[in-house]
Amino acid sequence: MQKKKPSQFEFIALMASLMSIVALAIDALLPALDIIGHSIGTESNSENQLLIIMIFLGLGIGPLVFGPISDSLGRKPIVYVGFSIFIIASFICVNAPSIEVMVIGRILQGIGLSAPRTISIAIVRDTFNGDYMARIMSFITVVFLLVPIIAPALGKLVLEIYNWEAIFYFQLVVVLVVSLWFWFRQPETLHPEYRVKFTKTMLIDGTKELFKYKQTIGYTIISGFITGSFMVYLSTSQQIFQQQYNLKEEFPYIFAGLAISMGAASLSNGSVVVRFGMKKMATLALYSFFGISLLYIILFYNSENPSIEILLAFFAFQFFSIGFLFGNLRALAMQPIAHIAGIGAAITGFISTIMAVPISALIGKYVEGTALPLFIGFLVCSILSIIVLRWINSQNLVTT
Repeated sequence: MQKKKPSQFEFIALMASLMSIVALAIDALLPALDIIGHSIGTESNSENQLLIIMIFLGLGIGPLVFGPISDSLGRKPIVYVGFSIFIIASFICVNAPSIEVMVIGRILQGIGLSAPRTISIAIVRDTFNGDYMARIMSFITVVFLLVPIIAPALGKLVLEIYNWEAIFYFQLVVVLVVSLWFWFRQPETLHPEYRVKFTKTMLIDGTKELFKYKQTIGYTIISGFITGSFMVYLSTSQQIFQQQYNLKEEFPYIFAGLAISMGAASLSNGSVVVRFGMKKMATLALYSFFGISLLYIILFYNSENPSIEILLAFFAFQFFSIGFLFGNLRALAMQPIAHIAGIGAAITGFISTIMAVPISALIGKYVEGTALPLFIGFLVCSILSIIVLRWINSQNLVTT
């Protein structure tokens, strides 16, 4: 019996839920980094940052397996394989005796969550096309960003009532709920004509096919730079607000407020992208990201941190720009590759994430006394992104 397709509202909520477990696994842990570090025998900020950064390594590696298989076996089975890996990895983290074991658990969590994250993008590409796909991705991002808004506060609440291990158990409950929802309400979206026979060379063949599309490669590289710069914020935000500004109690609310800025941008993008086109919106946002970074460096180079109000204003403007970038960059990259959506989502996700991890690790280790290195990182990433964007434009590629 074929499942009835969910309404567009339910589809957006369901796809956002598949993606948002990644945000929950990252952001709910932020208030507990110091406590977890102490529990597993480390007091180093840079080592604690690995608990955030290394999950992204798994998120980059996993799609190389899950994406190609989903183009052969279908989208839905792969989601459940990923959730199963995540559950096992969560128990590894809960029982980790050292930073090394915890990092292994976090990488495995990332590998597991890469399945629903990648497959949700493939499902969107299976279902929608063009600027309308960018519109749907924007609305999905808005719902997805509800999790970063509340996750640190939830993590802090669970930490105060129980312990840091309970944060992982809470994530497992969410996974089970989303799994059941996905099982009962989402039909398979991989059209029979797009099914690819699974072979040992499937990933290699898919990679060769993907690299024929310069638009896809260009926007994927830009996505890597933007994701990398945002990951620096994720991995250092606890350090900046709790240690540099002594705002331990206020941290979850600050994090939520900045996530709202991204959500507002994504909601705005969903309303205007069909009118103006995803390429134009992404271009304007990228130059805005560059300008804000440059202004901060000019104002506060070789000086102490500004007041918290000024720092939050700059962060809010930066994340408003990022809110326009994430959905549009992903849609622009996926637009030409409907025939290999699973492999395409996997490889583009791998490239952008593998770029982002070393970018985040490199910049993050300089964020000690001030937030200035973070904005220098934003500036460098935006300049490199603009260079790639100009290269895309020079190729006379057809984008909207």
